Amino acid sequence: MNNQRSFFFNVDWVTVFIYLALCTIGWLNIHAAVFDERHPGFFDLATNYGKQFLFIGISIVVAIVILLLESRLITALAPVFYVLTIILLLLVLVIGRNVGGNQAWISLGGGFRLQPSEFAKFTTCLLLARYLSGPNVRVTELKSFFIALAIIGFPMLLILMQPDMGSTLVFYSLIFVLYREGLSPYYLVISALFIVLFLTSILFSPLYMITVISVIALIIVLLFRKNKRLVVTVLTGLAICVAFVLSVKFIYNHVLQPHQKVRIDIVLGITSDLKGKGYNVNQSKIAIGSGKLWGKGYLHGTQTKYSFVPAQSTDFIFCTVGEEWGFVGSIVVLSLFLFLILRIIFIAERQRSPFSRIYGYGVASIIFFHVFINIATTIGLAPVIGIPLPFISYGGSSLLNFTLLLFVLIKLDSNRMGIV
Repeated sequence: MNNQRSFFFNVDWVTVFIYLALCTIGWLNIHAAVFDERHPGFFDLATNYGKQFLFIGISIVVAIVILLLESRLITALAPVFYVLTIILLLLVLVIGRNVGGNQAWISLGGGFRLQPSEFAKFTTCLLLARYLSGPNVRVTELKSFFIALAIIGFPMLLILMQPDMGSTLVFYSLIFVLYREGLSPYYLVISALFIVLFLTSILFSPLYMITVISVIALIIVLLFRKNKRLVVTVLTGLAICVAFVLSVKFIYNHVLQPHQKVRIDIVLGITSDLKGKGYNVNQSKIAIGSGKLWGKGYLHGTQTKYSFVPAQSTDFIFCTVGEEWGFVGSIVVLSLFLFLILRIIFIAERQRSPFSRIYGYGVASIIFFHVFINIATTIGLAPVIGIPLPFISYGGSSLLNFTLLLFVLIKLDSNRMGIV
């Protein structure tokens, strides 16, 4: 009895409440986004909102099961879960169903599909935490660093083959986990610089980019010519940057899908295609802007009601929030996400177990990336890469994955005093 009572009080109910609030908000907005007068009921399984209610119910059951499990079992099975996900990612390349140009789903029958790439985020976080929390593992050491990159990179490669660029990029957010565990901040700076270099190399010709980079490198060399080590580093960096700039056009023309290139061009202002590839984002911005301060009211959004925004129950669900709930409603949703991410970081920092801490940062990184990119997409600040808004977008695989991510952390936290 005492153990049960202790367990009840150790569960972080604040985080559970935020989870339930976001799921409820998502369900209501999915109902608004795809409302069908022939099926007005919230629980009609012939509709997406009826199915989402089913997904929420299943996710809550899974959450309860996780809270009743032994924490050490989760840690021990991390490699098994990871391998099972890799098998599913290989399987989806063979028998997967192609939806929207991505062969990312396995059909389960009855209109239900499984997306293995969603669960790969969860299992990768688990195995990464298991490895980095092991004895004699230091992310600052080259061997440990490359093994950690391999754990992250293997599922990324398989997901890229689908090809699902959005889900692939999500794994990049796990660099923040490595940074928390001691990786030099220079890696974050270098990563950001290469993203900027990639985008500017699309905007400008290779000759112009190489000239600018070379001039900057020459100035640094002249100023610090007595520091031979720095000069060698700068010249090496110059060679890498030149090779990268020259490879950008190849990547842009032969690796990215045509629709992905158009979306990047629209965000960078290279082209304007309001009736084609830019239609979704333009209509989304119109919907969000039309909501003004208080919104048009539930089920009264005209952009939503007349289906002007494609994929409005999935990738563009936030424009339903903006139109029907207005600026105030949008701030409430954003505040819930901000509070959730800060709460997860707080939970991670109070752990005694390195595994729990590392896993917590993985959860925070993935949720932050999804929220930031999804909302930036709906307001035209990022290319459309097709990732859902956690707990709010329609989709069983997505909701179940984020439930697993969050409630495993809650479970680890509830037992933190007994974990070594």
